[in-house]
Amino acid sequence: MVLSARDLRRDFGGFTAVKNVNLDVHHAQVHALIGPNGAGKTTVFNLLTKFLQPTSGKITLLGHDITKTAPARVARMGLVRSFQISAIFPHLTLLENVRVALQRPEHLAVQFWQPLSKLNVLNDKAMALLESVGLQNEYDSQAADLSYGRKRVLEIATTLALDPKVLLLDEPMAGMGGEDVGMVAELIRKVAKTRAVLMVEHNLKVVSDLCDHITVLQRGEILAQGDYATVSNDERVKVAYLGTDHDG
Repeated sequence: MVLSARDLRRDFGGFTAVKNVNLDVHHAQVHALIGPNGAGKTTVFNLLTKFLQPTSGKITLLGHDITKTAPARVARMGLVRSFQISAIFPHLTLLENVRVALQRPEHLAVQFWQPLSKLNVLNDKAMALLESVGLQNEYDSQAADLSYGRKRVLEIATTLALDPKVLLLDEPMAGMGGEDVGMVAELIRKVAKTRAVLMVEHNLKVVSDLCDHITVLQRGEILAQGDYATVSNDERVKVAYLGTDHDG
């Protein structure tokens, strides 16, 4: 496994948002975190990426204990996250967006005194990343002009610029039409061939088609784990999330 959590817990005052969560994320697999609203999915994401510090428990990345590691350091170690709100620069071109993301791994992020032309050395790598996600023909378009789904694809390209070992995607299909959902699902499948992917997702058709392993949360605790057939046939999951035969 590349990312694991053991006995993860997070308290907010007298409220326990996450309790006794054990999670194993494996290389070259897509792992989904699902559950009803308020189940604790985003809190788990925030704990894993260290935006929140656990009250107790242990988090391991690539064999290293990162429980008390700062978020920026965790990202540099290979754990990279996308957010529900797209984090691209709308008035830059697609090429420029990816080039910005490449500046840190190429050690150009702090060389602000250099002329802009110095960043042209990143163009080939940026184009290769755009090609890997199918956006190479729109490299010179402004990001603002992309469809919503293609904006999410561009965001994935910018996260891939950091060469993550584990990619965390927070509701990557949210607000998309069917064509965009299919496009992004195929991209995630491709991306997961060379890294681990952990995603929060509400679209159960996507989860069933795409994910190798599923963890179901309810009220901050794990309700069930396994492949889609296992969790979808669990009566507790049907009642809590998927709906029972009597729900119509």
